[in-house]
Amino acid sequence: MKLRFKKKLKVQASECYNCKHPFFGKEKFCSECGQANKNPKITFGNFIHEVFNGFISWDSKFWTTFIPLLIKPGKVSRDYIDGKRQRYANPFQFYLTISVLFFLIIGATESYDTVKELSIGKTKTQKSINNQIDEATKKSDFDTINSRLSIAFQKADSIQKVELLKIMPAIRADSIKNNFKMLQSNGVLKWSKFSGFNKKYPRIETEDALDSLDVKHTFFNRFLYSRVKTANEIESDSDNFTQLKKQFFSYVSVSLFIFLPLFTLFLKLYYIRRKYTYVEHLVFVFHTQTVFFLLSIIFYLIWYFKPKDFIIGVFLLLFIIYLYLAMKRFYKQRRFKTFLKFILVNFSFLIVSSMGAIIIAVITFMIY
Repeated sequence: MKLRFKKKLKVQASECYNCKHPFFGKEKFCSECGQANKNPKITFGNFIHEVFNGFISWDSKFWTTFIPLLIKPGKVSRDYIDGKRQRYANPFQFYLTISVLFFLIIGATESYDTVKELSIGKTKTQKSINNQIDEATKKSDFDTINSRLSIAFQKADSIQKVELLKIMPAIRADSIKNNFKMLQSNGVLKWSKFSGFNKKYPRIETEDALDSLDVKHTFFNRFLYSRVKTANEIESDSDNFTQLKKQFFSYVSVSLFIFLPLFTLFLKLYYIRRKYTYVEHLVFVFHTQTVFFLLSIIFYLIWYFKPKDFIIGVFLLLFIIYLYLAMKRFYKQRRFKTFLKFILVNFSFLIVSSMGAIIIAVITFMIY
């Protein structure tokens, strides 16, 4: 006689652990808050499942948003503002997830390249002390003036030599004085002079450098000289440039939260007669920007493993086509009107993004 062991049934709670709503049968989920009716104790397996469930479960909101968003331009945005939201992830949360994933992938590949270079013994060379000494012995503008005066002195006759000896000190003093006056009145020339001095004496402190240059110790001069030092360090060491680039991209990721709502105002203006609310336009913007990051991830990985110049062109072409089709489906206008507004939207985006990139680049360099 074979003994059969029945699988022990899981005891379900009589009320929801989250909202205390009573259960009357064997409900799998709470009818009030939607929480699953299961044992509240958390095991390691349950915890890992909860973490990755949104990505590996094909009926999760991640995939039910990801796939139609990518292959059906404008559909998810249209459904969302029409009230069909149950199967889709929140536009802002989904955008945030994909944007963070994009920057994580960029950082991971850069870290992998660094480890790979170290494993094969490839290191970045730095300037030796001898090179710095050679740079320190280069002629300055004042040395050039002196050399020209010396050549003129050699070619002069005896009477002319006497006259030159009389005026040489005055010429040198006037040249120095005029140069410093121009430096004090012109920021560009001041930057050039600071840069030349710092390249000759890279280890000198800011205060000592300003003394040597006979420049007042104002906040502007200290700040300018500190930025000159930073610029020279970036120019001479690629590691500094890499760090600056990483800092720039980190600021870009943060500034997008300001930039995208600002850009949405242009859509509100171009579609002012369509009676869309600002938030409905914002939903469309978040979705299209999410697709931009999705395509960026895909094509970046393709380029990383198989670098080809045409990949960037294909990426831009696909996104342009996607944006046009998304605008047509979401705003429900004819092709010609959609095309005109498509041109206006891209033109506005180009101007605002260019201005934003310049501002972020300046801020990044100023505080680096």
